Amino acid sequence: MSSTAAPSATIIAAHNLTKSYRGHPAVRGLDLDIREGEIFGILGPNGAGKTTTLEMIEGLRDPDSGSITVDGIDAVAHNDEVRRIIGVQLQTTALFPFLTAGELIELFGSFYDVSNPRDQVNRLLELVGLEEKRGARVDEMSGGQQQRLSIALALVNTPRVTFLDEPTTGLDPRARRNLWNTIMGVRDAGTTVVLTTHYMEEAEVLCDRIAVMDSGRIIACDTPSGLIRMLDLDAVVSGTLAPDEGREAMSLTEAELAALPAVVHARLESGEQHRVTLRSRDVLATIVGFLELAASHRLRIKDLASTRASLEDVFLQLTGREFASDDEASDDADAEDRSEQ
Repeated sequence: MSSTAAPSATIIAAHNLTKSYRGHPAVRGLDLDIREGEIFGILGPNGAGKTTTLEMIEGLRDPDSGSITVDGIDAVAHNDEVRRIIGVQLQTTALFPFLTAGELIELFGSFYDVSNPRDQVNRLLELVGLEEKRGARVDEMSGGQQQRLSIALALVNTPRVTFLDEPTTGLDPRARRNLWNTIMGVRDAGTTVVLTTHYMEEAEVLCDRIAVMDSGRIIACDTPSGLIRMLDLDAVVSGTLAPDEGREAMSLTEAELAALPAVVHARLESGEQHRVTLRSRDVLATIVGFLELAASHRLRIKDLASTRASLEDVFLQLTGREFASDDEASDDADAEDRSEQ
């Protein structure tokens, strides 16, 4: 978790939000409370309603019912006021390629009531670690530098809340970690950050609290460690199975693995490698049972390991779905929602 401080005041409050498209409910009676000064993450499979929820909070969509306040402002009745006190960084931002970083910040500053946007350039570039790129054109910057610049642009109006939509998508591991430091710096400078991400490690490192969304509802909300403790899991046991000499086929089934002691979920991947993943409440009992089951089927276990429970296990337990595979799904309800606009 990125901070041990306990923010107290509520800066975003949503109650009983609903939104439907062509009779399909995208958000169903959602309640949300985001505290001032925290990094708040929203996780969910494609079609969970994340984008629709954020767009309603940002004043870009009207809910069918429910209420939203942002820093005490009614976001439904006064969405223009809300837009003046928030910053938004989209997953894909089209920046003018032939403008420099400094020129872009001045341009964006002119869109708000910023008295002298030029005065903001050095402060914002320093905040995102791009002070040496003031005179560099966008098309001369790397992908990671452009992402950091887009965050600087989202902060040009000194917002009370900044929304980051999958800010590190497409970046290499080094650039991603550099951007993590940038996001924590934004929070430490006094801005509340709300982000969506497809990276479980990112959510666990950055977020003070996380809401898990599924089917238009928030099904869990807590600190990363609190969500993990909620599962009552000790660890994840994994290994690769191979038949003993003289045996060509493997007869062990996923149902047999699921019946092992203390196992709450079992997965058997078939193919060249028979990979087993067991989520367990008692790692020792599960390992002993796994070894005995493999021996009874004349199977060898390679690469046997156990790791502590993680946010990915939380997601699987709560939604019944693997997070990565859902990211690749094509039936994204949020994308369908946007196509209607």
